[in-house]
Amino acid sequence: MGQCYGKNIAVDDAVDGSRTGSRTGPGVHQNGVSSVKNTPNHASSSPWPNPFPHAASPMPGALPPGVPPSPARSTPRRFFRRPFPPPSPAKHIKSSLVKRQGAPKQPKDGPIPEDGAESERPLDKSFGYSKNFTSKYELGHEVGRGHFGHTCYAKARKGELKGQPVAVKVISKAKMTTAIAIEDVRREVKILKALSGHANLVKFYDACEDSNNVYIVMELCEGGELLDRILSRGGRYTEEDAKIIVRQILSIVAFCHLQGVVHRDLKPENFLFSTKDEHAPMKAIDFGLSDFIRPDERLNDIVGSAYYVAPEVLHRSYSLEGDIWSIGVITYILLCGSRPFWARTESGIFRAVLRADPNFDDAPWPSVSAEAKDFVKRLLNKDLRKRMTAAQALTHPWLRGQHPIPLDILIFKLVKSYIRASPLRRAALKALSKSLTEDELVYLKAQFKLLEPNKDGRISLENFRSALTRNATEAMKESKVLDILNSMEHLASRRLDFDEFCAATISVYQLEALDGWEQIASSAFEYFEQEGNRVITVEELAREMNLASTAHSVLHDWIRSTDGKLSFHGFTKYLHGVTLRQNTRPQ
Repeated sequence: MGQCYGKNIAVDDAVDGSRTGSRTGPGVHQNGVSSVKNTPNHASSSPWPNPFPHAASPMPGALPPGVPPSPARSTPRRFFRRPFPPPSPAKHIKSSLVKRQGAPKQPKDGPIPEDGAESERPLDKSFGYSKNFTSKYELGHEVGRGHFGHTCYAKARKGELKGQPVAVKVISKAKMTTAIAIEDVRREVKILKALSGHANLVKFYDACEDSNNVYIVMELCEGGELLDRILSRGGRYTEEDAKIIVRQILSIVAFCHLQGVVHRDLKPENFLFSTKDEHAPMKAIDFGLSDFIRPDERLNDIVGSAYYVAPEVLHRSYSLEGDIWSIGVITYILLCGSRPFWARTESGIFRAVLRADPNFDDAPWPSVSAEAKDFVKRLLNKDLRKRMTAAQALTHPWLRGQHPIPLDILIFKLVKSYIRASPLRRAALKALSKSLTEDELVYLKAQFKLLEPNKDGRISLENFRSALTRNATEAMKESKVLDILNSMEHLASRRLDFDEFCAATISVYQLEALDGWEQIASSAFEYFEQEGNRVITVEELAREMNLASTAHSVLHDWIRSTDGKLSFHGFTKYLHGVTLRQNTRPQ
């Protein structure tokens, strides 16, 4: 790919980052040991290969002065825990995170050993999978290799797949040296099995084991990686061809997110084409770092691939939005052949992700459509609250067309908050919904239709329940997504028409990311003045927002002294709410 760099940051790394390592082959991923949830101490150095061999850039034209050539095909491998010398050049970043957040607390019964040390009890490496692999499958040549195993071509000897070629991922039990590593394999199989069936997800067929290995039998994809296709096109796609790729990626990610699964390692290497045909469907692979996530849960382990990792992952507090950031990076690469965040070392990449803005000024960006640039910018917003969801992205003007829009789990979360809100807040949201742009209404109309309104044009709790049930897989049970319906019980006696549904399902933060936010907010305030604004005291406002008395001085500026109602400034601030940092700041 072409030269990749962040526009507004100068990265000057003393470490050259030189390392050795083989690249993952087609159909196999680097099955690294991912960190478990709520264990910040599990992220450390990684064995990434040198990302800067002296390879010619596939992008035509001269490089900017002082910028070294980008590799033709090199993506640092995933974050592994240990022991993989040399030490991570991002050590200082991780040290600063510890200083900022405090040392991680260890579980009461002690940490799980991670250095290969023997635990008190031997590890149970029995997975309960079928033991007759050799009788069911004939293993062929190797097609790819990763750190913990390799993938082989195989043929089924019997059963429904008899004679059919398959891909078999072979994971060595000898390399499962911790309980976490064993659980990672169990979870990967569980996720593949639970999600299998989507057109853009590699099919899972079987899982077997013997005394030496675990065998994951999957669909064989012979069309190569998305990365290979990008390179074969000279480093970038045309906009129309890029749309085809991005729609497929968003479709599978929206499906995963609805089921409560976060991928955590989206990159061009992890998408394969089913055949070598130019228009073959694309399949998502490599769920080795994926995890189930509950509706209101935050993850804090640092995993992923450096060029595609979201800022909040480095800050150790993230959810589904991290996948959306990665899609933004992939789309940026597809459209211009360069990475939006680039540096010589892991630590330099991290700094660019945290501080730099993507470059939209240099070629070919001036010739890229405004809709495409807006699309990428809304995915690469460093404020995770302002990013579109995968379902929303599919209704963006750049991608809009006659394509199915999936159900979005976000509307369930927003409706839950709306029905629990005070009358004043609901009035403010209703006023805001009156000023929605046509682009935003396209998404909301699609979601409302997916809930299959009753004959009177309204929806109830039963509509939400039926919609989730229609889209449910086994993954929903593991991620507890269905539990969100219990938190919506206040809707049981209510019916929402489309206007109120719009008020309930708009995100203030996402609207704020729009270029026309000021006009939207101004127009909304006019509605609010006529229909919802009322006299309110600072004490009432503080109680409604569950704020301590220390925040009263902040709220004084929100209320007009002339009539005791919310001012325009107060209206916009009220929609956002007061952050904890504002609450605790010394007065």
